[in-house]
Amino acid sequence: MGRSLGNRIWYSLVKSFARLVFVTVYRIRSYGDNFVPETGGALVLSNHQSNLDPMAIGVVCRRRLNYVARKTLFRFPPLRWLMNSLDAISIDREGSGFGGLKETLKRLKRGEMVLLFPEGTRTADGEVQSMKPGFCAIARRAGVPLVPVALDGSFQAWPRNQRFPRRSVIRVQFGEPIEPAAIQAMSDEELLGEVERRIRACHEQARRDRQQGWKHKPADD
Repeated sequence: MGRSLGNRIWYSLVKSFARLVFVTVYRIRSYGDNFVPETGGALVLSNHQSNLDPMAIGVVCRRRLNYVARKTLFRFPPLRWLMNSLDAISIDREGSGFGGLKETLKRLKRGEMVLLFPEGTRTADGEVQSMKPGFCAIARRAGVPLVPVALDGSFQAWPRNQRFPRRSVIRVQFGEPIEPAAIQAMSDEELLGEVERRIRACHEQARRDRQQGWKHKPADD
């Protein structure tokens, strides 16, 4: 079942406003956008530097993203309202999480894109952490490409031990997808290692681009 016209308009309005903020405050730029599939389901896997990450990736992705959020975030009424209005998927990390996983598979199979952070939590130092294998079963059952992506600069903007965000430069780098046939040919251990390798490579490139962004401020889009 498709989304209502009102829902699609609301998502576009939120994205447009968020993009204005990210371009103005964080001078956000993205690279490798051609790696994002134009149609069909895809699981987007990213490093996790701060609470800004879902929106940062969402504003540079040309297609609509489905966000997966832990259930505890829905306890705060204003945030719950916003996430519900954007059709965020709630995951219960303390329980089985079956309902959230089922909804994730449903959206992937109907040709949508879902964003996951396989590190499981925000980094404490800005570096890419080890990946957790939870996405492997989803990728195999959904039969969709895995799109690696990495951010750099959102940790500097809002580290986990800081209450409020600050100005920074944020760069987002997409990488070459892992296609379903390649996924099926790998063991979970091999797939986990390949995803981590690609996310780390994207992060290294994003970091180089961000460091250049501090030296030479680019013109805004």
